[in-house]
Amino acid sequence: MIVLDMGSLYTMRMRTHRGFTLIELLVVIAIIGILSSTILVSLGGARQKARDAKRQADLSQLVLAMELDYSDDEKYSQYTPEEWATAGTKIPKDIGTYLDPVSRDPSGPAYAWINNAIGATTGCGDQQYCVYADLEEAGYFAASPKGARKLPAAPTACPCW
Repeated sequence: MIVLDMGSLYTMRMRTHRGFTLIELLVVIAIIGILSSTILVSLGGARQKARDAKRQADLSQLVLAMELDYSDDEKYSQYTPEEWATAGTKIPKDIGTYLDPVSRDPSGPAYAWINNAIGATTGCGDQQYCVYADLEEAGYFAASPKGARKLPAAPTACPCW
């Protein structure tokens, strides 16, 4: 049997009802701040990779849509860069049948398009096209009748590579 006097009972009661001190709270807040900033920095790279993966998937889907469009008329739909960029999420002409709406770059603007309209001096025409995206990591990802692949520099004419 344990016998407690009033002094020790009062001391025990004081310790059990005591709250956190300001210093203890500040230390916990500082630790939480350091951990959250570390996590946010590490997630930044993951977000960047996710946006690049979306760009690559979008352009691969665009290749499929362009090939389906080609199978209809034995030629690719022709666009100027202005038509491509200002079409919003709906691409004019025939490709909208197979890919509607056409995805846009996760950063917002349309993917870059090399002019394949009639009279263009890019080497493109109704038998070629080239669309590409600037990757955040390094390089570019391009799509053409040959497929889609990563490139070290932005393409300037058809074929993309």
